Amino acid sequence: MNEAQILLITAASIAFLHTILGPDHYVVFTAMGKARRWTLGKTLRITFFCGVGHVLSSVVIGVVGLMLGARLADVVAIEGFRGNLAGWALLAFGLMYFAWGLRKAGRGHTHAHAHVHEDVVHHHPHDHRDDHAHVHDQNAKKSITPWAMFIIFILGPCEAMIPLFMYPAAQHNPGLVLSVALVFSAITLLTMLAAVAVTTIGINKLQLPALGRWEHAIAGASVAACGAAISFLGI
Repeated sequence: MNEAQILLITAASIAFLHTILGPDHYVVFTAMGKARRWTLGKTLRITFFCGVGHVLSSVVIGVVGLMLGARLADVVAIEGFRGNLAGWALLAFGLMYFAWGLRKAGRGHTHAHAHVHEDVVHHHPHDHRDDHAHVHDQNAKKSITPWAMFIIFILGPCEAMIPLFMYPAAQHNPGLVLSVALVFSAITLLTMLAAVAVTTIGINKLQLPALGRWEHAIAGASVAACGAAISFLGI
């Protein structure tokens, strides 16, 4: 194999490992899709668009850095800063969603009311979800959750891609730079989609006990755990 083929195979391998070893690339989408009861198709569409923003932002920064003659260390430092920012943003989003999920679970708590009709007294169970169901149904299509996820993934870098740019750039081979970017981006997106599909289908087939009103809180905790893994463990 020539150097170009080796570089492209390396780009594909690193893209796969970078994605599969980073649970934020798929756990976030699987958890949110399950909690919000998105169809698999909708979950994959949101994953795709977030993934495009994720890889495209790093491609743009890498190309601009090369055009400006920036050193590898400078571009890597920028990507590192973006990685920290994305990790904290994901953690904050997960914690806020977790808190909202707990509040929603509290509203779903069932209790009894006593009713007196002349000489007849009876009780009936009641929760606060039904009172506001019509409001939730009207606003379901206006959810900001996918947009929040998109913004966070734009902030998240593909820092492993940047060093791969440098060799063909040093050889003044813009065609190979473009090929590296395309291969890395395509493998990253395909791995994200495959991982989300497998985990979503797997969870559905496991037929786990219904989480009921706690599903949103659990999803928020899962997202927060991914953010914490990035922020504190560097995953």
